[in-house]
Amino acid sequence: MEWKRGKSIGRGSFCSVNLAIPAGGCCSLVEEPQLMAVKSAAISECSSLQREREILARFIDCPQIVRCLGDDHTIEKGQEFYNVFLEYASRGTLAGLIKESGGALLESDVRRYTRSILTGLRCIHEKGFVHCDIKLQNILIYSSPDGTDDVKIADFGLAKKAEEVEKLNLRGTPLYMSPESIACNEHEAPGDVWSLGCAVAEMVIGRPAWKCRADSDVSALLFRIAFGEELPEIPEEMSEQGKDFLRRCFVRDPSKRWTAEMLLNHPFVADNTVSLPQSDKPSSSRSPRSAFDFPEWRCSTQSSLFSSISSCSLSPDSYSCEQGISGQPNFYSSSPVDRIRKLATQKFPNWGSSDSWILVRQGQAEAESSSSPVFS
Repeated sequence: MEWKRGKSIGRGSFCSVNLAIPAGGCCSLVEEPQLMAVKSAAISECSSLQREREILARFIDCPQIVRCLGDDHTIEKGQEFYNVFLEYASRGTLAGLIKESGGALLESDVRRYTRSILTGLRCIHEKGFVHCDIKLQNILIYSSPDGTDDVKIADFGLAKKAEEVEKLNLRGTPLYMSPESIACNEHEAPGDVWSLGCAVAEMVIGRPAWKCRADSDVSALLFRIAFGEELPEIPEEMSEQGKDFLRRCFVRDPSKRWTAEMLLNHPFVADNTVSLPQSDKPSSSRSPRSAFDFPEWRCSTQSSLFSSISSCSLSPDSYSCEQGISGQPNFYSSSPVDRIRKLATQKFPNWGSSDSWILVRQGQAEAESSSSPVFS
């Protein structure tokens, strides 16, 4: 098929994201919308994007997860690319919404958005996957037919199968990482719930739940999260239901942290108010919490060694990082401290953008001139 590549709207370590529209002719996509987002990677660096496409195909029936519309290969200016087409979110991200509004969101909106995110997380976890990078930058806003807006989970570039054995690595965005993901290299469903709590708190207060300066050192924050006793900020302005919801997310022991399924019945997001359980600790005779069980907390928090670290320096515009995926550095070490230090000193690319539209023909050697207009 033919399609037109538009301006850049984002970029990752190995892929770019552009606007795209079909240019007529035969279309091999699931459907042919007027405007799409296309995620592209050079064929030599597309393994992560191909894996993301395979994962998204499993969630085509979940309205709370961004839809994948298809994929193709193209040759542009002599270089081969792998492209994945996604439904376009004209309203941007929740992070952008907070920035545009200049502060916090209404709690009624926070409740509604949180329920949608939780519904998407429940689907992800029930199908045996972990997102690993839940944050406001990865929550897209869509307009509903009734005129209201809703949100969907996007960017599965760091997603993994639950309980999948991996090489030693750190993955995610520091401001949203759970204690066990840093200290014990555990990237399972409870980590997504911790990240969700950070995102909910940020929606309420209009800034990250961890108090950090912009001119910062990432390692200090990672030490606080992994080995300290401090928790992310629970906003004073929240309702009691909201505060209780965050307490269920910010439990340092992942085996005692509430699941997405449990949180969907919490009064903060539930359609009908229900009474809260009297105990945080699940009963030994409980029904299964999901399609897989959760690991016990098996590592030492070393809080006595690092509890004195009380400050951090990290820009609120946090980056995502992943080690152990093809083309990215592995951090082999038996020491969590070494892993954190290497993560904090990793350098990231300076990304640019393009404002032109170019016509792309599948399998042809050259793209058309960038002067091709998008709209008549």
